[in-house]
Amino acid sequence: MLSAVNNAPTNTALDIETAEVFEPLLQRRRYKGARGGRGGAKSKFFGGLLIDDCVREPIRAVCVREIQKSLEQSVKRLLEDIIAEYNVGHLFNIKKSWIETPNDGVIIFQGMRDQSADSIKSLEGYNRAWVEEAQSLSLRSLDLLRPTLRREDSEIWFSWNPRFPNDPVEVLFNELKTQHSDDYVLVETNYNDNPWFPDVLRREMEFDRARDIEKYNHIWLGEYEKNSEKRVFKNWTVAEFDSPDDAAWLLGADWGFSVDPSTMMRCRVDERKLYIDHEVYMIGCEIDDLPALFDGLVCGCRVDEQVKRPCRNPQMHGWAREWASRADSARPETISYLQKHGYRRMVAATKGPNSVKEGVIFLQGYDIIVHPRCTHTIDELKSYSYKTKLDATTGKEAILPILEDKKNHIIDPIRYSVEELRQPKVDTSLTW
Repeated sequence: MLSAVNNAPTNTALDIETAEVFEPLLQRRRYKGARGGRGGAKSKFFGGLLIDDCVREPIRAVCVREIQKSLEQSVKRLLEDIIAEYNVGHLFNIKKSWIETPNDGVIIFQGMRDQSADSIKSLEGYNRAWVEEAQSLSLRSLDLLRPTLRREDSEIWFSWNPRFPNDPVEVLFNELKTQHSDDYVLVETNYNDNPWFPDVLRREMEFDRARDIEKYNHIWLGEYEKNSEKRVFKNWTVAEFDSPDDAAWLLGADWGFSVDPSTMMRCRVDERKLYIDHEVYMIGCEIDDLPALFDGLVCGCRVDEQVKRPCRNPQMHGWAREWASRADSARPETISYLQKHGYRRMVAATKGPNSVKEGVIFLQGYDIIVHPRCTHTIDELKSYSYKTKLDATTGKEAILPILEDKKNHIIDPIRYSVEELRQPKVDTSLTW
């Protein structure tokens, strides 16, 4: 049951500052889209728009992704933050898996892959659908969703980082444009359109722009992803998965230098599969802040967030302190510092001659599954490559069997973490 205050109608609009690029999305349209690179504030805008709509009128909304095994991957937390930011918590009733809104409305969260033609009928009375990470939405899911929201005042919103031109959401908006439809609006937004672009992301953006223009163009400017044969890893995929409570975790860490990122990741091996489910990554992290950065590995809080508020998941905060981890041996003084500040089981990676090449070959022998929240791991697996040289005879780029020493701030910790697995085991049971 909704509370009495939630049953009371309210027509009060929230005073939410809106970046100029999003103003076209404030008009009524059946289809609304915001596409572009990281840091463009697409999710924050649609989140604010949804909460504002809910305050002003009866809204039944569904927030969907292609795959959603847990609310952790939904926009629920973002919506809760917006409700708190604008001091309208008394109008909403936040439940564990849904949000009750003013005027007898509701916001729910679902994964489209789990839906069938019958199950999705429950959404027929809804008048808002927001598809986050829409580049991953399948054609089947899009075909299920579009006719289900059939109310006259219904709208379907899409926010996404472009991936390939043949992704269904790209095809949909290209068709609407070709048909000169007046029932859609699409905006392009990148970090430079965001007046509130945070410094923590700016450092990452400048890092990529200085070192990898192809990655910068895709991740930050929203250009389509390029497939290159010089990529080292082709044996990986992105998928949501649940991590068992009794898993034997392997942790790896790498150190930043002024403008480079400090990182930590965790993974586990199950037969010939290697699962990577958590990472932390921060550019310009001071050595004094490293313990706090690594403490957020599993709970998900960040050093910059902790200045503003305590960790939301204190049970998992500092989880990594109790596990063995292997770190870049090039900074023994940093390892010593971490050991003295809670990471007593951290040791230096052995490395040695050909360790990079051998470690990469070892990883190429696994099927690597990466959780979607590990965005930097995904970026590096896409970008990590072999060196190339222009062939004077053919004029074409030749791929050399030499690994580039860049785009490896997560790749290196993955190698460190599995180092013990690839070291030969000595059978001490034999007696002579």
